[in-house]
Amino acid sequence: MKHILSTAFVLSIFWLANSGHYSVLLLALGAISVALVVFIAHQMDVVDHESQPFQLYGINLAKYFLWLIGKIVSSNFQVVKLVWQGKPAISPCVGWVALSQKTEVGKVIYANSITLTPGTVAMNLDDDRVFIHALTRQSLAEVVSGEMDRRVTAVER
Repeated sequence: MKHILSTAFVLSIFWLANSGHYSVLLLALGAISVALVVFIAHQMDVVDHESQPFQLYGINLAKYFLWLIGKIVSSNFQVVKLVWQGKPAISPCVGWVALSQKTEVGKVIYANSITLTPGTVAMNLDDDRVFIHALTRQSLAEVVSGEMDRRVTAVER
């Protein structure tokens, strides 16, 4: 029930912010639209703990995003340095890395974080591991070290 109410609330705020019109007729039509969308989403069984992972909200998620932004910026500088150094500096490699996340959402956050970080791409996600392509062996070793894995696991709790 909390997922349905949350969906209705978010859709209502989104509709109000984009509408810009607050007459009684338009507010009523907006409420009907939101109710219809929530009803259809509920019938399709797409409103659940995966579409709105309440367990991930909080200070841990905010700290993780700040850390990830810093990681993305520093990785960008590393990739630029590799490009300037030329072909000898780049040593592409692939490898499997173990996952410690328990939920599907946590695993997807981890794989997407790897892909967001320049120089690495998550190519395949298994039950307990992820297949990664990296520009250098050092980039792959950084992922294997497990810092990102530990931080995503902390967000999951």
